[in-house]
Amino acid sequence: MTAALPVVRLRPKAEARAIRHGFPWVYADELVTDRRTQSLIPGAIAVLEDAERRPLGVVTVNPKSKIIARMLDRDPDAVIGRDWIAGRIARAMALRERLYDAPFYRLVHAEADGLPGIIIDRFGDAAVIQPNAAWADAMIGDLAGALAEVTGVTTIIKNGTGRARGLEGLEEDTAILSGALSAPIPVPMNGATYMADLIGGQKTGLFFDQRDNHAFAARLGRVGRMLDVFSHVGGFALAALAGGAESALAVDASAPALDLAGQGAEAAGFRARFTTRKGDAFAVMEALAGEGASFDLVVCDPPAFAPAKPALQAGLRAYERVARLAAPLVAPGGYLVLCSCSHAADLAQFRNASARGIGRGGRRGQLLHTGFAGPDHPQLPQLAESGYLKALFFRLDG
Repeated sequence: MTAALPVVRLRPKAEARAIRHGFPWVYADELVTDRRTQSLIPGAIAVLEDAERRPLGVVTVNPKSKIIARMLDRDPDAVIGRDWIAGRIARAMALRERLYDAPFYRLVHAEADGLPGIIIDRFGDAAVIQPNAAWADAMIGDLAGALAEVTGVTTIIKNGTGRARGLEGLEEDTAILSGALSAPIPVPMNGATYMADLIGGQKTGLFFDQRDNHAFAARLGRVGRMLDVFSHVGGFALAALAGGAESALAVDASAPALDLAGQGAEAAGFRARFTTRKGDAFAVMEALAGEGASFDLVVCDPPAFAPAKPALQAGLRAYERVARLAAPLVAPGGYLVLCSCSHAADLAQFRNASARGIGRGGRRGQLLHTGFAGPDHPQLPQLAESGYLKALFFRLDG
């Protein structure tokens, strides 16, 4: 059945054991890149063999990417089509339906759900697909069809933006593939309502990965004032207000994001306790310190300062600076939450940078809890990159 598929082969010194043990990627210097392999179109499906010509499974190949092959199925006879995709989506949905009462979650988390390079977030009857690998872009019709068939969603959006697509040699392309969308979608989470802009918002419109961390922070902010820096659509602020916080101030550089945060506060009945401040986060924190501002809970959830290894040291310095500026804003005995979504900065590196920043901000404290992405963002144990999110919860002294 796979006789018509092209064959790609590992170099003799490549480590086939890692592939056999579940590592999903083959790098360009590990594959025999002869003229036939180089002529494959990005996203082509092929059978991967080891150096002794033993089949390892079915892969997708992109000669333009440093990740030249991604494992799709360990069965070398697997047929990669709409039915196969539907089976993977159905398996992913079964997990989410066990975890959540309402259909608002990350439905597919790329390699960890057996669909390499594909992100799908579900918002009730709508879903956003991020096809971050060439094969997903090439099979977007089958992908959208399988998604509608399995889930019943009526509106499907392709969000073809972001750094990952550039690394695959893919152009940016955002489109409504089915249905219609005229307004942000209200998303219930942790007792709050978030407004998700599925077309013009960041990523897919909402960050489901922080759901559990929002809830833990809300417990710490049940009374008093809270500050949500790099707030986006009010992730931590609205959860804290739902948990009983006296007030919340959301800071972000994006006026549209803060407007959505305000709409969410209005929808949940929190508007009187919610304020926003637009500006550069670092500058706003410095200004708040100059004003003598103090908060019982401060949360900083910045974008990825270290999206790849070359940016690691600069990213760690940025995380340290966030902690240094945020710590003085925490009232005695209050709480500071610091987050990182940089997979290049591991937990130990991020924790050390945060601790240095807190110390240089003149404070000391206890590390109470370390949070990660929620279970709708499962990790592939063999792929460290799938475990990117870290959230550190500190209680600071006087």
